Amino acid sequence: MSDTNVPGNADRDLIDSELRDALARSIAQVNSILLGKRHEVRLAFVCLLAGGHLLIEDLPGVGKTTLAHALALTLGLDFQRVQFTSDLLPSDILGVSIYEREAGNFRFHPGPVFTQLLLADEINRATPKTQSALLEAMAEGQVTIDGRTHTLPEPFFVVATQNPVDFAGTYPLPDSQLDRFMLRMSLGYPDAESERSMLASMDRRRLLESLPACLRPTQILALRQATTGVLASSALVDYVQRLLEASRAHAEIRVGLSPRAGLAILAAARAQALLAGRSYVLPEDVQAVFPYIATHRLNLGASARSGRAAIVARLLEATAVR
Repeated sequence: MSDTNVPGNADRDLIDSELRDALARSIAQVNSILLGKRHEVRLAFVCLLAGGHLLIEDLPGVGKTTLAHALALTLGLDFQRVQFTSDLLPSDILGVSIYEREAGNFRFHPGPVFTQLLLADEINRATPKTQSALLEAMAEGQVTIDGRTHTLPEPFFVVATQNPVDFAGTYPLPDSQLDRFMLRMSLGYPDAESERSMLASMDRRRLLESLPACLRPTQILALRQATTGVLASSALVDYVQRLLEASRAHAEIRVGLSPRAGLAILAAARAQALLAGRSYVLPEDVQAVFPYIATHRLNLGASARSGRAAIVARLLEATAVR
């Protein structure tokens, strides 16, 4: 894609220096807690600024919950954690209406979903019915109970963790639930140097207790608004559309990427560009976020001989930027 495809007025500043500095401090602070995971921390901020929700799939003990806690404290957001188990009910998440005899009516008691950052810990240990309780909340920022709609606080950001699906006692997330997560990523083990620093330093839980808030909720909303103003040229949109079409035509993919996935790619690419200090999207921004948006959305056919990651890599390689 040539320079002529970069949108006009591309050098304008979308956020002021104070907000940019606060964002940089936030990222640095989370990196100081989750050592050796700069790329993954950046992806978490991409998801936040793009207005999506984040799914972290990995082995127990690699820092999934720590990342969620560090984000909540650093971003200055109200925080609730729900431990998903096989006996968890939808009402345990959303809330319940209780009859109050003295008042002679039902009163709604909000559940933990009424927060700004919700950690759905080990989400795939709950039954599909309980998992689906989050669908409306994640898609529309509201919940409907007993025929009444309740608006959730803003910003609303779900960080869910799950163990690999072959672990005992897990229920695979249905496609409709997976599609509500803009990005899915893994953390993996830290590199040797980072692990050594972690072992030699204070316990991460104690470090979390002293984290100051670097951003305010109003600033996060301002950053999200600025992200929507990052420009994507018509040629860039064409590139994203070719990626979608390539997924639908691939012989090993039964169900390709939906238009919603395309919107997620563009939103995340805009956030990636903003974090890079640009007010316009480059193909490199799309390529950086595409694997984390596409992999968990692909429905492979029975004849598929490759894994999801390999297929996604080939889609990127085979689709021309022009």
